[in-house]
Amino acid sequence: MSWKENILTTDEQVRELLKQTKTVAVLGIKPESHAEQPAFYVPKYMVDSGYEVIPVPVYYPEVTEVLGKPVYRDLMKVPGDIDLLNVFRRSEDIPKHTLEILQKRPKAVWFQLGIRNDDVAEKLAKAGIKVVQDLCLMVEHRAMLR
Repeated sequence: MSWKENILTTDEQVRELLKQTKTVAVLGIKPESHAEQPAFYVPKYMVDSGYEVIPVPVYYPEVTEVLGKPVYRDLMKVPGDIDLLNVFRRSEDIPKHTLEILQKRPKAVWFQLGIRNDDVAEKLAKAGIKVVQDLCLMVEHRAMLR
């Protein structure tokens, strides 16, 4: 199998990934005080849709909970396996998280709409991690599983 098969681009691949996902860690999640921003309302939508969401904020050091869940400052501290890592970071900020992502080994990584980093996507795919780039998790979930 080529690593390129881990770069998910078709509706069928994305639908299958969403069906297999139970736990979503959100790197770059924002707290309730930013409810109007996608980095808050997309994870909230996922919680409302029955997923377990694990907040991994990058900023907001004073925040200890988001969506009623304890926050983790480091992916390696997240207990258990991560089915999907939903990433809300600028494309140019993704490389600084690559090593941490490779160490935690989520089953899949989803770069939100407007976020794309082909170099990191290739590294993750070669490590056996499925990757979705430049799509909104909420929009895709609504379109495919509702």
